[in-house]
Amino acid sequence: MRGAANNYWLGAREPRAAYESRRHQRIGVVNKTIFVTDIDHSVTEEMLATIFGICGTVVDCRISGDLVTGFRYAFIELQSEDEAYAALLLDGAIIGSRPLRVSPSRTSMRPINPRFLPQSEAEREVCSRTVYCNNISKTVEQRNLKAFFEGYFGEISRLKLLGDDRHATNIAFIEFAEINGAIAALNSSGIFAGGIPIRISPSKTAIKGGNYRASPVPGPSASGS
Repeated sequence: MRGAANNYWLGAREPRAAYESRRHQRIGVVNKTIFVTDIDHSVTEEMLATIFGICGTVVDCRISGDLVTGFRYAFIELQSEDEAYAALLLDGAIIGSRPLRVSPSRTSMRPINPRFLPQSEAEREVCSRTVYCNNISKTVEQRNLKAFFEGYFGEISRLKLLGDDRHATNIAFIEFAEINGAIAALNSSGIFAGGIPIRISPSKTAIKGGNYRASPVPGPSASGS
């Protein structure tokens, strides 16, 4: 039994060899990932991926941020360690109104559940017409958000507004009838609605069923301006 126990790491159920293999894979991903801070509010994930694409192949790019302070940061995974090292040379590059700060990442990116990614050419086409919005004021209801986006960017096929009591703002997925509507919306990230700027980026997933009446979020009625 003691000999068998040596095949396990710190009492884990996983054989030590398998654990070490996973660990080295994770370290490899970390070495291929960079951490970017001081991102201007107008910069989208697509823009950031295009910029760092000059250093190599961008596998994934995700922007997050603090809604209270406005601080935005991103994790960008490159295809190789050499490409990630080259990306570090973009430290100080001015994108928007401020210089980026680029450093090696101490953590890897959690993969997106493949079940949520487009599974067919039809879903990929729908995804290209869909945008992801965050930092939406709690005072903005779905009907206001739909009217606001349609007034500026064009007809909307489906819209889902989501939120909970734990977060200060809501998020939304908006599917436009035409791709030009999505492009126009992406070029207007930072547009104000409900008194605060909405961040708009390409959606990695299509809306699964439902329409603009789905997922009601309670809140007082407000004009989308």
